[in-house]
Amino acid sequence: MPDTVINVQNLTRQFRRTTALDDVSLEVPAGIVMGLVGGNGAGKTTLIKHLLGLLKAKTGSVHVFGLDPVRDPVGVLGRIGYLSEDRDLPQWMRVDELLNFTQAYFPNWDPAYATELRETFDLDPKQRVKSLSRGQTARLGLLTALAHRPPLLVLDEPSSGLDAVVRRDILAAIIRTVADEGRTVLFSSHLLDEVDRVADRVAMLHNGRLVLSDNLQTVLDGHSRLTLRFAEPCETRPSLPGALSCDGSGHEWTVICNGQIDELRAAATSQGAEVVEQAKPSLDEVFVARVHQGRSPLDLNTEVNP
Repeated sequence: MPDTVINVQNLTRQFRRTTALDDVSLEVPAGIVMGLVGGNGAGKTTLIKHLLGLLKAKTGSVHVFGLDPVRDPVGVLGRIGYLSEDRDLPQWMRVDELLNFTQAYFPNWDPAYATELRETFDLDPKQRVKSLSRGQTARLGLLTALAHRPPLLVLDEPSSGLDAVVRRDILAAIIRTVADEGRTVLFSSHLLDEVDRVADRVAMLHNGRLVLSDNLQTVLDGHSRLTLRFAEPCETRPSLPGALSCDGSGHEWTVICNGQIDELRAAATSQGAEVVEQAKPSLDEVFVARVHQGRSPLDLNTEVNP
């Protein structure tokens, strides 16, 4: 398997007057978990459809395992395990029938592993798909994506609409997939706390543009959250060099910055403020600061975590 599993270069995609992807370039190395984050409409699913060959690159290029997924779907899709957000499974089949049906398409299907996953996910082989709960359907979809042991696992909003227990099970399966066999995982999510728990790298999409792509720890270490306290109430947003976002009112303001801490501290002091606390922000705070500068995280909560 090549060192770079996914290679997207200068990909732009428009649907009539809407630009879904705007000059996106992204590389995913082998053997890592890449978290693709962004709000609804950011372009995550459109990017994934290009990786699966469901959409053809009109501007730019897309390669998976060094192959064009549109020109060589057999060479690409047989090596990908995919779980869609809508988990569209044949409703009339029983669980065991669906597994037998899916097995026929994958020469590397591992029956013993499939049985192990089915038991782990507590799925009744005789139960029909249409009678499964939302969480059970998600588990079944993940099972079919994992059981042929693909070198690349692509998950589109795997936790969407699921409760905390099911989300935990799915994340545990992702971690096991990577830890046990060194496979590559790309999963999109608007739940940044999940990405924070399992990802090695993170790519942030906003309005079709890639605003950040780097190692997760590098992203977190490179940003700081500063709490400023002003001697006199500050009724307007302070202007501070290096600040990605600044929220608060009166005496106390919270600033997210990317480097430039010394310069920001000096500017705050010159404006009558004292830095009373410095800490690392969460990935959620970094995302909000990066893509929605100047607006309140509270106002954006429904956009980032709908």
